[in-house]
Order: sequence, then structure tokens, then C-alpha cells
Amino acid sequence: MSTTTIRIEDDLKARVAAAAQQMGKSAHAFIVDALAQTVEQVELDAAFHTLAEERWANIRNTGKTVAWDEAKAYLIARANAKTDSERPRKPTARKLGK
Repeated sequence: MSTTTIRIEDDLKARVAAAAQQMGKSAHAFIVDALAQTVEQVELDAAFHTLAEERWANIRNTGKTVAWDEAKAYLIARANAKTDSERPRKPTARKLGK
């Protein structure tokens, strides 16, 4: 484990100390947790954007997509399904505009 020094304004340091105390943590643990959460969110955002770009490229290459009303109906039915036998089939992708 390595050590990193950061410089923060006095008012932020006081806010961190107060928030850490409220959560029953040391300021150090609070800061480490905050950094870990922020890094994880950045990684999740990057993965989301990568997947979105891949899917958009696939739509551009094939011209196939699922209409929003079909996708929405599928998602609602899937959310309401209580058993695997009630799970709806995924809608079929079709060429855009058809």
C-alpha cells in the first residue's frame, strides 16, 4: 500500500471530518471510500458508453433495431413475470423504418 498526500481547503477538510464522524468512520476511511466509489462510477460510466457505442455501431452496420413500443412492452412484461415460464420472448430486430 502506498501513501498519497492531498491538499484540501480547510472548510472541505472540516466537512469531511464532520461527515466521517456522522458515519462512524475516520476521515481517512471516509476519503478512501469516497475515492473508491468515484473510481468505480467512472469505470461503470466508461463501460456503459463502450457498450452503447458497440450497440450503435451494430445498428449502423446492420440497420436493424427494435421499435421503442415493442422494447418497452417487452421490458414491462419481463419485469412483471413471476416465473421463467411467464418471461416474454425478446422482440425481433428489424431494419430501421420498416
